[in-house]
Amino acid sequence: MIKKGFPVVHFYDQDFVDLYDRTWAWIQDFWKKGTPENGLDTRYFNYPENTTINQFEACLSTFFLVYSNGIFPAIPLLDNFYNKQEENGAIRSEYSETDGSPVLTPENPEGVSPPLFSWAEYNLYHKIGNKKRLKEIMPILEKHFSWIEATFKQENGLYSVPFEALQMPNAPREEAFYPVDFNSQMAVNALYMSEIGDILNDKELSFRYKRAYFSLKTRISSQMWDEETGLYLDLDKNGEKLKVKTIASFWPLLAEIPNEARANAMIDHLRNPETFGIDNPFPSLAADEPLFDEMGHGCRGSVYPHFNFIIIKGLEKYAQYELARECAIRHLYFMLDTLHPEKVKGNIYEAYLPLKDGPAQWPENKNFPRPLFLPFAALASITLIIENVIGLYISLPRKTVDWLMPSLEIMGIEDLSLKRNMITILSNKSGRGWEIRLESEKLYYFTINILGEHKKKTLPIPSGKCSMLIDKL
Repeated sequence: MIKKGFPVVHFYDQDFVDLYDRTWAWIQDFWKKGTPENGLDTRYFNYPENTTINQFEACLSTFFLVYSNGIFPAIPLLDNFYNKQEENGAIRSEYSETDGSPVLTPENPEGVSPPLFSWAEYNLYHKIGNKKRLKEIMPILEKHFSWIEATFKQENGLYSVPFEALQMPNAPREEAFYPVDFNSQMAVNALYMSEIGDILNDKELSFRYKRAYFSLKTRISSQMWDEETGLYLDLDKNGEKLKVKTIASFWPLLAEIPNEARANAMIDHLRNPETFGIDNPFPSLAADEPLFDEMGHGCRGSVYPHFNFIIIKGLEKYAQYELARECAIRHLYFMLDTLHPEKVKGNIYEAYLPLKDGPAQWPENKNFPRPLFLPFAALASITLIIENVIGLYISLPRKTVDWLMPSLEIMGIEDLSLKRNMITILSNKSGRGWEIRLESEKLYYFTINILGEHKKKTLPIPSGKCSMLIDKL
C-alpha cells in the first residue's frame, strides 16, 4: 500500500478543514531526536520549547498522532517513559532532554503524574491493532500501578497526591488532600487495565483490575459525591468536601463512575451558562465561583482544549453524542477566532478566554498561554474534528467504523488508513437524495447512525467502491 499522506477531512465549514490541515503541517516541526546521553527514542514528538518530556502531554498526544496514517509515530512517546521505569515500578512525570534524568521538584517529590498509560494504549490498540504490544507492555503498567498504590493510597482507599501532580496550575484547590481528578484517573487506569486483560484473554488479570476499579468507584461515589452541587468534589485532609466547582469534577464521567441520575446532574452543569455551559465550553473554574476570572488566570477560568477533550470523551460514555458534538464545534470556533483575528497575526493556544475571543491571560506568568501548544490544542483540531465533528469511531481489531451523525450534512473522510487498508467515507446530496459513498481496499463493517432521524444500520462494506442511499435504510 502506498502511503498517501494524512487523512483528508471534508466538512461544510472550510475553516475547520483548514485548521485540521494546518495542524498536521505544524506538527512536522515538533519532532526531536534522542541522544545516547538522554536515552530517548530516535524520533519523538515534543513541544519545541520544552527541555523535558512530560508524561501527561505524551499520553494525550497519542490521541491525535494515531490519526497520521503512520507518518508520525505515537508509540515512542510512551516507550520513552517505559524505558525509564525504576525497579520499584516508578515512572516519573518528567525527564530531562539533556541527560534523561527524572526532574523532581519539592512540590512533587515523587514526580507522580495522571496515570493515563492504559487508556492511551487501549486507544492505540483500536487504531493500530497491535495485540502483541499489549502483552509486552502490560508488566510495565502493572508495576507502575502497584507503585502508585504503594506510594499514594491512603487508609480510606482513596489516593492523595501533591497539588502539582494534578496539572491544573493556579486552580483554587490548595486544600485538596484527596483530589477528585487523580482518584478518577486511577479508576480510568484500572478500568482500561481490565479491558486490556480481556483483549489478552487473561481472566485473572482482567478480574484483578476490575476489582480494583469497582473498589475505587465505590469509594469515590460514597465519599466525593455532593448532592447539593450535583458534582464530585475534592476532599480535605479530614475527608470533608471542598465546595469549589472546578473542571476536575468531570473526570468521573470518563471513569464511568456516576449512575444515570448523577450523570444527568453533572451534564446539567455542562449545559448551564451560569456554571460550565458558557459560550466557550468548558471553563476550568465554574463561572459562578467567587474566584472565577474572566481573563482566565491559569485554572481560574481559562478554557483548555485538553480538558474539553476529556469531558467530551466522558459525555460519549453516557451517549451524549449531540451535546459532545455541539460543545466541540463551539470550542473550535473560539480557536478559529484566535487563528484568524483582524489585523494581527493569528495562532492557536494552550488556553482560551472563557467569555470572549482570544487567548487566556495570566499577567504574573509570562509563558502563559503557550502559542501553538499542540500537545493540548491538536486534541481539538484533529481528534475532536474526526471523532466528534465528523463523528467517526474506528476499531481496527473489530474491523468496524461507526459513523454517528446528528443529522445529514456534507462531510466525511478520505484516505484514512486502517492498517493496510485505505478507506474513504463521504456523505453528499445527489439527484437521488442523500448518498454515502464508500471506498475500501478490504472488507470492514460500517455502522451508520443518524441520531436526528433514528436511522441505524450496520453493513459489510466490500473492497472497491460502493454507495448507499440513506432513504433506502
